[in-house]
Amino acid sequence: MASELSLTDVVAGYGRAAPVLRGFDVEVPAGKIVCLVGPNGAGKSTVLKVAAGLLAPREGAIRIGDREVTRQGPQARLAAGVSLVLQGHSVFREMTVAENVLLGGYTLRDKAVLAKRAAFVKEVFPVVADRWGSLAGLLSGGQQKQVEFARSMMVDPKVVLLDEPSMGLDPKATSTIFDQVVRMRDAGTAVLLVEQNARRALETADLGCVLDLGRVHISGPARRLLADPQLGELYLGASAPLKGHP
Repeated sequence: MASELSLTDVVAGYGRAAPVLRGFDVEVPAGKIVCLVGPNGAGKSTVLKVAAGLLAPREGAIRIGDREVTRQGPQARLAAGVSLVLQGHSVFREMTVAENVLLGGYTLRDKAVLAKRAAFVKEVFPVVADRWGSLAGLLSGGQQKQVEFARSMMVDPKVVLLDEPSMGLDPKATSTIFDQVVRMRDAGTAVLLVEQNARRALETADLGCVLDLGRVHISGPARRLLADPQLGELYLGASAPLKGHP
């Protein structure tokens, strides 16, 4: 299966401190959701910063498709097909939903292409179409996150990086957001997801990676990880077994 994004033997950290990632590996296949779970400080958000070009690795390699981008910055990563949705809310509240979404296509010079992408994201995210002319600041937190998703997909990325998309949302909005992550994948975009709600993330994902001390502790199909009693006790918290598992 073709990989849209791969990080291989990555060592990365901040300043002169000890590295946060210590030989980290992950592959994000086309058409799949890969989620990273693990305790605080394991390096999950650092992975996304390295993947997006916001933090240069000390060692290792990063590839987008067949293209090595290890030493390239955020603009080059975006052009190569990687889009990042930051933790928290990043909409411009005094701008309309349309204006926020269209900002995601600022690099598209062809107006016909821009219009085509706008029509596509409105189809993927119905709330964006419904509230197209509304001020983004009037939307709920979950709706604002969908605007951010739509904005990230305006450049037709190969892979979208999502950093804690459910942060600060109530259970109903959280459920909607994870449904929208699936819609992103089904629309043809691979997803690398970092999420503190590990159980819900694994229920949504195709593949999972558990980080510990800057390395992948265990990886595999998300359903298999959910069914692992030891993994559940260590990383997922006490919970009833997933449906379909004893």
